[in-house]
Amino acid sequence: MAEEKKRVLITGGAGFLGSHLCDRFLKEGYHVIAMDNLITGSLQNIEHLFGRPDFEFHQSDVSKFVFVPGKLDFILHFASPASPIDYLKIPIQTLKVGSLGTHNLLGLARVKGARMLIASTSEVYGDPEVHPQVEEYFGNVNPVGPRGCYDEAKRFQEAITMAYHNHHGLETRIIRIFNTYGPRMRLNDGRVLPAFLSQALRGENLTVFGDGSQTRSFCYVDDLIEGIYRLLLSDYHLPVNIGNPDEITIKEFGEEIARLTGVEFKPTFQTLPENDPMKRRPDITKAKEILGWEPKVDRAEGLRRTLEYLKEHVK
Repeated sequence: MAEEKKRVLITGGAGFLGSHLCDRFLKEGYHVIAMDNLITGSLQNIEHLFGRPDFEFHQSDVSKFVFVPGKLDFILHFASPASPIDYLKIPIQTLKVGSLGTHNLLGLARVKGARMLIASTSEVYGDPEVHPQVEEYFGNVNPVGPRGCYDEAKRFQEAITMAYHNHHGLETRIIRIFNTYGPRMRLNDGRVLPAFLSQALRGENLTVFGDGSQTRSFCYVDDLIEGIYRLLLSDYHLPVNIGNPDEITIKEFGEEIARLTGVEFKPTFQTLPENDPMKRRPDITKAKEILGWEPKVDRAEGLRRTLEYLKEHVK
């Protein structure tokens, strides 16, 4: 008799990262259950999987209630608005999916005896006073600022996950994700990379917030998914940064995008949003040592692939 497939629940499964995770776990031979309330996710990201016997989709809000029949081996909690444009519009849902949603899923993991990985974020470091950011840094976050709904939801998510690990002995994993890009990003999600690419493709000036001296470090999605997969299957329960340490200023990045798309770099400068981090660069020593992971796709190649995807999908 064939061995029964391992079953994995991926919340936020119709989102940018969630849909890539669905692809990866199907490729690895898992039965994948994707769950999404489609507030920011899109069925287009996973429609190529419909009809597969090893894939199912449930439209559901994990903040309210989670029910999955049958056994579960793994839960990956990726449900959450993840860009400022979303979480500033729906701050309460953002807080609820990080708190109530995480609580519901930890309860489910406990009942099923499943290992659970949560998607945390570099935003737990806030506007950092330590550079590059190491996992031991506690962060510099304004809990009552406009971004507090996202940053604090993720910080709480880490805290309750550790509490379940310590108190109930639950198998948990925590990934802190730095800026990630690639196919299936939403063009209108307000983040710098899709904004620059879509503006360049439309022949518009690129919108630069502040003077463009703030930095970001961009990781290609395939690299990130590999890091998530390795962390899930590792024995390490404390937070791990996954991101690309290749840091660049936003102004330099705009110039790169302009060159790639063959347009002149003409920035339009706008006021920097409140509490926007001035520096962002992961220290990935832990990922290298514990997971044997580091990014493989350089920015030039990653941007080329992303641009190809956008040209096909953006009319």
